[in-house]
Amino acid sequence: MAVYCGRACRKYLLHLAHDNVDFRLPEIKALLSLRNRPFDTPETFSEKSPFWQLNGLSEDDIRSVMSRTVCGKSSFELWGHGTTTDELRTSLLEYPAENMAPYLQQNSTYKINVYTFNKTLVFKDRIKKIDALDFLPFKGTVNLKDPEHIFCLLEDYGSDPNDIPEEPFHIYFGRWIADGQRELIRSYSVKKRHFIGNTSMDAGLSFIMANHAKVKADDLVYDPFVGTGKASRKNQKWRGPDENIRANLRQYGTESLYVDVMVSDASKPLWRKTAQFDAIVTDPPYGIRESTRRTGSHKDIIKPPEDFSGESHVPVSMAYHLSDIFADLLNFAAHHLVLGGRLVYWLPIYRPEYCEEMVPLHPCLTLISNCEQTLSSHTSRRLITMEKTKEPEDSDRLSHLADPRFTPYQGHNSFREKYFSGLTKKNGKDAKATPKNKE
Repeated sequence: MAVYCGRACRKYLLHLAHDNVDFRLPEIKALLSLRNRPFDTPETFSEKSPFWQLNGLSEDDIRSVMSRTVCGKSSFELWGHGTTTDELRTSLLEYPAENMAPYLQQNSTYKINVYTFNKTLVFKDRIKKIDALDFLPFKGTVNLKDPEHIFCLLEDYGSDPNDIPEEPFHIYFGRWIADGQRELIRSYSVKKRHFIGNTSMDAGLSFIMANHAKVKADDLVYDPFVGTGKASRKNQKWRGPDENIRANLRQYGTESLYVDVMVSDASKPLWRKTAQFDAIVTDPPYGIRESTRRTGSHKDIIKPPEDFSGESHVPVSMAYHLSDIFADLLNFAAHHLVLGGRLVYWLPIYRPEYCEEMVPLHPCLTLISNCEQTLSSHTSRRLITMEKTKEPEDSDRLSHLADPRFTPYQGHNSFREKYFSGLTKKNGKDAKATPKNKE
């Protein structure tokens, strides 16, 4: 007896982009959690695979995820899958005809696409694969330009371009539902932006950060290290009067979402002592292209001159160590995030010495994800996502005495020196490897 599978038990397939691989899982989980939906996968799930099967979701859940994700390329209602064409055929024949019927009507139009990961097929081979699906009860008319329904045969040939198998490791077939937001990476490209700063974030990573932070409509989001505001385009010493953050948002039609920007010292208390922000999303300075300094002095008291009027005053500054930056940032997040709000920030790392104990922790913040973006053979930065899970208490100030994990890791302070030391060593090796021309 055939068992009817309603919408609640249907399976879906995500096809993911094969870049920023480390960031994909936290992004999809975050977007699902915005709808209070679980991330449920079969036992065979592989995080590194470009194809993920998701269970226990509705089509609305999938459409919601695809309306935000920049890691996901496309999504499908999964009708069948297998490791061979015979397994695929058996799986498709077992799929309830009641679920297929609305999309196979005689008065409908459709087309079938063939997608192969890590292998290119010539046109005639693609047609053969489509013809092999003739056992499916399609009754509509083929329309390649503007079909009502799109179906896709997806084949996974692994991820090694130097060892491509003759036959795919896995084959999927399903009904296309929606594409992700990959186009945003191009339309918001820094190259097309009206104003860019010295350390403007890559557009794709910016959207990933916002998704990891679970930013949603009407949220108040804060960036304590928004940048220096210096112009950084080639041969441009000064920025024009219309080169600013507001102008960028105006360019993208989102100026109404902009609150304001202010010049201040992130190490100093400025905000009233209440939770104000739904998310804090930031990229602190590493001391490479932007200096890490704060206002202050090692002297106890600095008296201004008697004739000081406050105009054109340049405050005394001192070193702001990375360990202090991260300790202050986490402490600020603990006090100023709403409960359940997220902190998302970048942590620079010297790879030969990295271990998970280097990631700063706080008693009020729970570590959600830790994703690496490799910068060079010896350096990387890690996108850290934390969620506020409790309100601060007086005892939290002494937490580092009870648990050493809450003590700021001082090793971050030498990142700048290690960064340039690695470059020097690399350049030295390159110079030795390149023979000099004999005269």
